Amino acid sequence: MPQFIHLTDERLLKRLEKSGIRLTRWGDKVRCVYAMPVLPDFQVSHQWLRELKSRGIRTIGAVQFRIPDEEEVLVGRYNEEPLAVSAAQAVRTFMEHSSGLGLQVLILRRIEAADITRCYVPKQVIGWRYHPDAHGKPPFCGCEYCQRGLIKNRKIRERYEAQNGAA
Repeated sequence: MPQFIHLTDERLLKRLEKSGIRLTRWGDKVRCVYAMPVLPDFQVSHQWLRELKSRGIRTIGAVQFRIPDEEEVLVGRYNEEPLAVSAAQAVRTFMEHSSGLGLQVLILRRIEAADITRCYVPKQVIGWRYHPDAHGKPPFCGCEYCQRGLIKNRKIRERYEAQNGAA
């Protein structure tokens, strides 16, 4: 049985351990649980941590759980249409992918408390911001709307306005 990790606010870990993980909305189409497979590469398994922290959560916690090999899940990059595969094939996709950065698994059912194997607080300094491979590259857009709430957004906005002649 493959194991997966769901990242969430650390303050919710005890509640999730007792009651399980509810479904959240993915776009207009699907209700799901976002997850990443447990891989030998800790960085890839926990890559979404830094991106989630940029949305205002101070400390991210991880919920590790198992699902059956043959259960259907969706796997794909965060900004593309996912593919329907079995849970075992989703893990294989991550293992065979060149880096695995930007991929995610969408589990189409609620995760019951009995499926959860452990809850923990991982190191808080791993992952990527904006998008995978963004280190050293400017953000896609530096406007006030796109940069609201992000770290060092004032400097990014000032640089963007200087380059684009905006006031």
